[in-house]
Amino acid sequence: MTGAAPDVPWVWREALRHAEQARPDRITDRERAAVAARLLSQSEALLAHPDLGRAFARLVPRLDALGLRAASHALLEQVVSRLAWDARRLRDDLDSLNHLAVVLADRGHLPAASTVLGTAVELGARQDTGLAAARTFANLAATRIRLGDHHGAAEAAAEALHRAPEDDGDTVDRLELRLLVTCVLAAAARMQDRHGDADRLVDDIELTVRRLVAVVGGQHPAALSALVALASAEFESARAADDRDRMERAADVLAIAAQKTAATAGALHPQAVAALVSLAAAEGDTAVRSGYGRRLRAAGRLAATARRRAEIAARGPAAGRPRRAGRSAAPPLPAPPTTSAPVRRRPAAAPAPPQQFKVLGPVRLYRYGEEASAGSPQQRALLAVLLLRSGRTATAAELIDAVWGEDPPSQALAALRTYASRLRKVLSPGVLVSESGGYAIAVAPGSLDLEQAQHLAAEADRCRTDGKSARARMLLDKALALWDGEALAGVPGPFAEAHRARLEAWRLELREARLGLDLELGAHAEAVSELTSLTGAHPLRERLRELLMLALYRSGRQAEALAVYADTRRFLAEELGVEPGPALRELQQRILRADPELGGAADGPEAPYRAALVRPAQLPATVPDFTGRTALVDELVTLLTTEPGFLTAISGAAGIGGIGKTTLAVHVAHAARSAFPDGQLYADLQGVGPRAAEPETVLGSFLRALGTPDAQIPDSLHDRAALYRSMLDRRRVLVLLDNARDSAQVRPLLPAAPGCATLITSRVRMVDLAGAHLVDLDVLSPDEAVQFFTGIVGEERVAAEREAALDVVSACGFLPLAIRIAASRLAARRTWTVAVLAAKLADERRRLDELQAGDLAVRSSFELGYGQLEPHQARAFRLIGLADGPDISLAAAAAMLDGPPEETEDQLEALVDTGFLESAAPGRYRFHDLTRLYARACAEREAPRERDAALTRLLDFYLASAAEAYAVEHPGDRSVEHLAPTSRAAAEFSYLEDARRWLGAETEGILSCARQLAHGARLRRAIDLLWSVKDTVGVRSPRLYHETAAAAKRAAHAARDAQAEGRACAALTAVHLTAGDLRAADAEAQRALVLALAVDDPVTGAWVQYDRGVIALQEGRFPEADRCLREALSRFRADDNPFGVASALCQLSHVEAGVGNVRSAVALAEEAIERIGSEAATLALAESRYALGIALSATGRTGEALSQLDQALVIFEDCGQALGEGMVRFRRAQIQLALRAPGRAAAEAEQALAVLSRVGGDRRRADVLVVLGDAMAGQGESARARTCWAEALAVYERVRGPEGEELCRPLRERLHRAGRTAGEGAGRAAGS
Repeated sequence: MTGAAPDVPWVWREALRHAEQARPDRITDRERAAVAARLLSQSEALLAHPDLGRAFARLVPRLDALGLRAASHALLEQVVSRLAWDARRLRDDLDSLNHLAVVLADRGHLPAASTVLGTAVELGARQDTGLAAARTFANLAATRIRLGDHHGAAEAAAEALHRAPEDDGDTVDRLELRLLVTCVLAAAARMQDRHGDADRLVDDIELTVRRLVAVVGGQHPAALSALVALASAEFESARAADDRDRMERAADVLAIAAQKTAATAGALHPQAVAALVSLAAAEGDTAVRSGYGRRLRAAGRLAATARRRAEIAARGPAAGRPRRAGRSAAPPLPAPPTTSAPVRRRPAAAPAPPQQFKVLGPVRLYRYGEEASAGSPQQRALLAVLLLRSGRTATAAELIDAVWGEDPPSQALAALRTYASRLRKVLSPGVLVSESGGYAIAVAPGSLDLEQAQHLAAEADRCRTDGKSARARMLLDKALALWDGEALAGVPGPFAEAHRARLEAWRLELREARLGLDLELGAHAEAVSELTSLTGAHPLRERLRELLMLALYRSGRQAEALAVYADTRRFLAEELGVEPGPALRELQQRILRADPELGGAADGPEAPYRAALVRPAQLPATVPDFTGRTALVDELVTLLTTEPGFLTAISGAAGIGGIGKTTLAVHVAHAARSAFPDGQLYADLQGVGPRAAEPETVLGSFLRALGTPDAQIPDSLHDRAALYRSMLDRRRVLVLLDNARDSAQVRPLLPAAPGCATLITSRVRMVDLAGAHLVDLDVLSPDEAVQFFTGIVGEERVAAEREAALDVVSACGFLPLAIRIAASRLAARRTWTVAVLAAKLADERRRLDELQAGDLAVRSSFELGYGQLEPHQARAFRLIGLADGPDISLAAAAAMLDGPPEETEDQLEALVDTGFLESAAPGRYRFHDLTRLYARACAEREAPRERDAALTRLLDFYLASAAEAYAVEHPGDRSVEHLAPTSRAAAEFSYLEDARRWLGAETEGILSCARQLAHGARLRRAIDLLWSVKDTVGVRSPRLYHETAAAAKRAAHAARDAQAEGRACAALTAVHLTAGDLRAADAEAQRALVLALAVDDPVTGAWVQYDRGVIALQEGRFPEADRCLREALSRFRADDNPFGVASALCQLSHVEAGVGNVRSAVALAEEAIERIGSEAATLALAESRYALGIALSATGRTGEALSQLDQALVIFEDCGQALGEGMVRFRRAQIQLALRAPGRAAAEAEQALAVLSRVGGDRRRADVLVVLGDAMAGQGESARARTCWAEALAVYERVRGPEGEELCRPLRERLHRAGRTAGEGAGRAAGS
């Protein structure tokens, strides 16, 4: 936009024109924009633009997008400076002032933003402009909440509500205003510990969001921004209440909002990046509370992705999009801080100290979040010296020595006093003090970044000592994140020089410690890239070499690990004439030996004993062969003996009975009985029987056990419960209530005395039992199960047949009752072997009949619960059990039951409550193995037609939904129109990420359904289901997909169904291509093509030719690839399939690049992108951007090539496409190598190897190893380079024909030259 009103100053017109017309890749354009911005910042007309706020909202982001951050920063500094003394020059335009305030606030100039909004408030009061004035007060409230002024924020928010017009209805402007104000009020209430008020305001936020969505629709940017705000507020509310379930749900909503925003606006849009940052903060907090190492690593990767996208967005054009009308893009709620100390209620995070200092980078100081000038280099040196003395006074002589060293200027003392005087003007009063002719700085706790880093590092040391490695790693990450480049950067003087070296050495130590924790937590492959870079930068640091060797060895790369040692030894000999240290030498020997170790309280004081007339001891005998659950037993015993009035309820997490609830409770009670000297009470409440025990009866039994005569036992439940509590007062008694029906049955039986404790077992989760510590008991682990089995059968019999023993306990579903029955049967039959028993249990149809011994039977345990189900619940139990998948979603279950989701959910949740089902995750359910067998046995009572209909409905649901997901991922692809018709409605996908999440969640269910139903009349539908997910599920689970598709192909061949067999062959072609098995892929593709031509199948006929072209392309047969792809292109056009046309053009771009027609390659890839469209981040778009990146790289346009590859990488990562992600990283490594950046090339190649290892394909791995070897050679790591080349050569030597020879020849030459160089180096070392 170059036009401007006549009164726009010339300097403004020039600055906007040059910034908006400049191209980021043209240096001259950027220089002109920088000069124009500098002239503007120095001009008296800086504040004279008639629409100043909107002008800044256009100019500043555009300068940032051009990489001219220094220019935009200088502009804003000038604005801030002038506003301090000339705010009256601002024009009287509320919208423009709001725009300016948002720009300033977004870049940390909060006091300046407050000044602008103060002027706007005065203007609004004079003009009384309704919504504009209200928006001004709302922005002022948001600014004040970020400054920590919750009282001022609440006042401004209230004024905003007062100014808002009452007759506008539900307009977007009014709803966005109300949302911002309510979020500020909620944050203010949270900061004042008014959590109840804050929670009520969260409800208001939810109502406002619903109304906004109703007005603009769920995909509108305003609605998505509102959804992020709601989820953030809900997460903050849940965190304050320490409600982990709510935190999880809020994080899930944040995930959905982030995905919707990315799908709607693009993954690199600032709004999508902001949503991802909020999600990363929430996931990080939740992960820390869970303490689960894998989840912590996932949260760390998510945060890294958010940072990377923010950097990419800042480089691209999206960063230049201005905001609308001065509104904040999202209400400024504080991000949830991470902590690991859960409390019931706690205040919100305290605002940052008013004065903050940074020395871990350039020396900077901040006041209320806004950076203030630290002055000249010598002035910054003075500030650094005082900060690093931790409040101790430094004399003038000491300061002169520290700042100037041995050659101070003649007026050093006067200069020192001048610097001190200038610092006082920018520091808060009382911070810089004069004492005894010297100076000191009084630093508030938490205001110096170095102090924060030291505190985090110390806490990390304590956590590591306590065995909390995951939290220690997270703390070290936070400490390292405080660095902003080199410590004390640009600060002169000997003091700064010495401390700079010390701090950099400490930083390296922290990185070493964090990398050591990475290896402890299993992140071996991920650590290799960073360690490779660090060893190149610090070649003499042996600890880094040791960690790199260990990471490589644990990643299965033993040869490279030993090559690192060889490189180290050679380097140390040449540079220092010494051998590696003992730790490194010992590690080398342990690697050579393949050392397996490289692979990875007494009871408290009793309460005063009070003698009792009767001391009951009613606990049943504990079993002598109790096995496993050690940690849980220790936890429960500790809680029972240390927590006053402890109450726990144990329920089964898998199966309705036989999981060992009673056995565990009795064992724990015996272990804790010494802490309860006044006795132990026990009652079987018979909760699963036809008549549960009445509380009055149990109370009568307890009162008698406590010594109450029958004549003194009251008649009513109320009176008995009161007497019972009185009898237990001031006594220490343990009560065990076994087999409870529900919470109502046990409440009258709970003691009130703080010295007593209660253990409850039940088949239902007692979520409504206030104050109870709930324990969901799961089945035994495999090792515990075998140990339990061995304890009954005998060590000698099991030792000889351990694999058979594992088969037995696996057939028992690791259920303790089933294992005890099986082991007892074997123990009583000396002629049986363990293998005989395993064979008997292998027959699923008879397994339940085999699992009975004496009065013990698994079936009987199940039948007790089944008899209590309602008819509709029993039907759901029977039909759901027919599906083979490991679990089932609510939508799939509703299809099987042919009912609405709401009614189905009620039935399934009832089955969860009774223990027949587990809730594996929200909206997903699963059976225990034996429970499923029992459900199928019960299903035999159903008519065959009903069973078949339920399974057909499931297949139809999966096929319809998979076809819908395919259509979303492949927009314009008409192939789905040729799939078999279905009778069920598909799952609804409102955006691309929704479809991907559904496919990820349903992967195993889809494959199980296709495998189970690929026969008879359902054969074609099952194979079409497999075909529709070949590009997604086939990539995520290639082994299972291949097994399923191969079985389906055999079934189709046996049925002589050419169309079905052809599509099964096409599916197998895709999975072989992903795995890199080109020979198998070509064989399947040729068979598929023959079948497709025989029946004129438009799906297989076009896509198989496409696949054959890809195979030929990867084998370097370019003429054949061109022929096949052009045949596919013709078929796609005949079928009016625009998506297929674009896909074929994309691959033809690769062909043209391969034969050197790079201009044609670029044009074809650009045409493919244009046909696909860049609105949605589809896999096809990623493939096309990947092709364009390769073509651009071949033309020498490496900057544009890397940009295209970056965008492709984001999409591949989002949809879990490891093959695409790995190949993009491989291509980036090639480009970095061409740019003579071997360090970056090595890092990219290492990441490519780690990602591609999940996919397989020796040829791809060899290609990456060649690049990695070249990068290692470029860094002087010749031994490791030779190892990489040798591994690649071993793969290439298996490639037949001329292509194999072409691949091998240059590698052999490299190895020959490297070997000769290494021999010469060894000779020189020996001679020295």
